[in-house]
Amino acid sequence: MLPSSGSTKNNKPPPQLTRFLVCGLGSLGQHCVAVLKDYGVAVSAIDLVLPQNWEIPELPNLLDDLVVGDCRQTSILEQVKIHECRSVLLVTNDERGNTEAAFAARLLNPHIRLILRSDKQNLNQLLSENLGNFVAFEPSQLSAAAFALAALDDQTLGYFNLEGQLLRVVKYQIKPGDRWCDRWWVYGLNTRNRRILSHTTNTAQLPKQFYEWEPEATVRAGDTIVYIEVAQLSSTAQPAKTHSTKQLPQAVSRTLKRHLQQQFSQFWQWMYQYQTRRVAVICGATVLTLLVGGTILFRWEYPIDWQTAFNATATLLLGGYGDLFGDIKPETPLSLGVQVFSLILALAGTAFIGVLYALLIEMLLTSRFHFRSRPPLPQQDHIVVIGLGRLSQRVATLLQEFKQSIVGISHTELDPGILPQMPLVVDNIANAFTKVHLENAKSAIVITEDDLENLEVGLMIHALNPQLGIVIHCYDQHFSDRVARLFPYAQVLCASALSAEVFAAAAFGENVLSLFHFNGTTVLVTEYIIAAGDTLNGLMLSEVAYGYGVVPLLYHHKHESARLMPAYETRLYVGDRLVVLATSHSLQRIERGELAPRHWQLRVEKVLYQDAIFDSANAIALISGCSLAIARQLMQNLPATLPQPLFYHQAQHLVHELSKVQVRAHLIQIVNND
Repeated sequence: MLPSSGSTKNNKPPPQLTRFLVCGLGSLGQHCVAVLKDYGVAVSAIDLVLPQNWEIPELPNLLDDLVVGDCRQTSILEQVKIHECRSVLLVTNDERGNTEAAFAARLLNPHIRLILRSDKQNLNQLLSENLGNFVAFEPSQLSAAAFALAALDDQTLGYFNLEGQLLRVVKYQIKPGDRWCDRWWVYGLNTRNRRILSHTTNTAQLPKQFYEWEPEATVRAGDTIVYIEVAQLSSTAQPAKTHSTKQLPQAVSRTLKRHLQQQFSQFWQWMYQYQTRRVAVICGATVLTLLVGGTILFRWEYPIDWQTAFNATATLLLGGYGDLFGDIKPETPLSLGVQVFSLILALAGTAFIGVLYALLIEMLLTSRFHFRSRPPLPQQDHIVVIGLGRLSQRVATLLQEFKQSIVGISHTELDPGILPQMPLVVDNIANAFTKVHLENAKSAIVITEDDLENLEVGLMIHALNPQLGIVIHCYDQHFSDRVARLFPYAQVLCASALSAEVFAAAAFGENVLSLFHFNGTTVLVTEYIIAAGDTLNGLMLSEVAYGYGVVPLLYHHKHESARLMPAYETRLYVGDRLVVLATSHSLQRIERGELAPRHWQLRVEKVLYQDAIFDSANAIALISGCSLAIARQLMQNLPATLPQPLFYHQAQHLVHELSKVQVRAHLIQIVNND
């Protein structure tokens, strides 16, 4: 989950300010400039020393102003026209310098929005409360989720939380016999708790935007569906199996049997992990057997109760042979077998107590080392994390939160307090690969400090295990794109490029809650608070969704409870809260108010029965957004065409709803619509 900005669109400066300032032209700063320029705004930059090698070669030509100097100095900030800037992105590697520059910028421009690169969460929260119009991010926290999810190598593309509900993005390939296969249109898979994001066939190219799918296409085996759902309500694409009353006891029995087998397997692995544990278990089992056997024997041989027989046996095992038999009177009948067995109990008890003392002493002597020791290396279905810098550590932490088995590889020893529950191999890469059971691993993440080393390690892993999923980090976006095209079996991500999209969105006042990777595109979970003058104010959610290419996830009117997966017929007003899935391209269109053109019209041919006129008019007005009077007039003069143009998915939805009330209608494509 990404940190909240504490500020939304209604806090932003006047819209006429279209100049933005980037302080620091490292990898993150350069990508921030590139993303901002895609929004069509003026961008200035400040850096102490110009980069020797530009990661984005054309970047100097994209800048409107470039000043070499200290961004904390008033004179330098005035050179880049700080008074005309809407936002400043402080993304140098010096957190203290970023904070000082933020203070200087705010003193010169009281309305400027501050976007800070900083990992000091408590300070950032305090600054947000006191300064206002302020947000801080740490790049490793922004991009770590994308790396962790890419390494899972399963159906899950994204996880995030909204209003206490866990939502997940799932990629699922339809199999023969699935309940959806050959039975459903893609449109029909949308429910109150699910939204379709993408549908592709085996031969189709993966889309980069939402709604690039045919609503009335039939779901076939081999098709790939990407959808978002409320995870707590549905964890898989398949329907849950139900049991009849007769099957229930059998199901409970099978569940109990599996649970016992699992517990026994865990105990067996625990016992064989260390030799001392095996010795302790064997000794304990032997003593318990002797205790039970001795109790039964004494109860059988002598007229004593069970408690007395148990006490006699325990006394012998604790070395009390003399205490028990030293005062026995001669007339007491003692068989030779009982005496021999009693002596064996005493000797065995003495021996096992000695072993117990030895084990306790060993534990005491080695306890100061054991509390620092790491868990043993996993044998299978684990994720190998190579390179353990700040980003890698964050990725490993997320994987542990996802309950994944992981193992780390590092050139140097880590502090015991860093990821203490992660197994670690400290060695060179080649030797480490022979120890981490790479042949049985689920996937590998390569995040070292050098792009070429990341590529080399990735190629080594593929040579050792071609079936293994590989995630490679590259610092240079162009290098990353080339590697991704040449080696399609690897997922290649650039942390700076991922983080830059969040920084740029925040510069326009958007509150980015989370992000994930979708078909090679970064998708941002973005929150809006609708204000007067916003490009979203007054629109229906269908216009927002299809016009800007976003997926509405949550709608919250100030006097009502929040609704997940809201109906697209909802209209937005000032003060409403909206959370959407959006790409950077979609956010740019929202910022500029560039709605996609509407190329379709509704043609109503016939009503199968008169009572349907009333219901169909209501449906037309609700879904299309036209007035009820226009809809009723249309239905009274059939056949007729609705004059209001519609988006394709919106129009298909309307045709589908009209068919439910026995009204025949179809779509007409508008040619040369401006």
